[in-house]
Amino acid sequence: MLDLVARTSGTWINVAAIAAGTVVGAGVGARLPDRLGRTLMQVLGLVTLLVGLGMARGLDGVRAGPLPGIILALVSLALGAVVGELLQIEERLTAIGEAARRKVGGGGRFTEGFVTASLLFCIGPMAIVGSIQNGLTLDAQTLVLKSSLDGIAAVALAGVYGVGVGLSALPILVLQGGISVAAAAFARVLPDPATDPRVLAVGGAGGLLVAGIGLNLLLAGVGMEDRRVRVGSMLPALLIAPVLVVVLAGW
Repeated sequence: MLDLVARTSGTWINVAAIAAGTVVGAGVGARLPDRLGRTLMQVLGLVTLLVGLGMARGLDGVRAGPLPGIILALVSLALGAVVGELLQIEERLTAIGEAARRKVGGGGRFTEGFVTASLLFCIGPMAIVGSIQNGLTLDAQTLVLKSSLDGIAAVALAGVYGVGVGLSALPILVLQGGISVAAAAFARVLPDPATDPRVLAVGGAGGLLVAGIGLNLLLAGVGMEDRRVRVGSMLPALLIAPVLVVVLAGW
């Protein structure tokens, strides 16, 4: 039981951060000046970029046949981007958000806040990578960082939509907790999840995606959201990287 709690610890921290951010935002969020919001975005972007690059360092210990870790990540991200663009992942995620907003357009700000926050907090590589990382290796660093981002975002959202934002903690609990539990089950069949090249490949490629989120936050902090990295389209790389490790293992 304690092991299960440890492997889902990042999710519980994330839920608590969203709840706390909602409480603060419902009270004072609307009073935050825009300049302060942009500065906080830049701070979060720098920290996220640093964490992502730190995760990517795990690629130093990966080799897939003739490919060193960094080339493996390059190939995985390139193939992932091709698949993601063909499947129009970014556009589909945007469409889901727009459809949800239209559907609850007459449902009041409570419901709209819940839907908007759920989409923002659940969709993205940090939720996936962090949950896998937490479940496999007990490392909750990525989800702790995501929790700080979500907590601050919850302050801003709750200032606009109210306490409905706090209910987004429920899908977070189901999605991230489910991924962590599944990853924990998989960890039991690995010799050492902390050094397994398949796990390191996922973490390394995911680290580069997290770095991309950091760049996007920095761009948002200087008003250049239109030049953001299309991280969503690269998500298939998280599946491609470990497959390449297995396929090329015998070369």
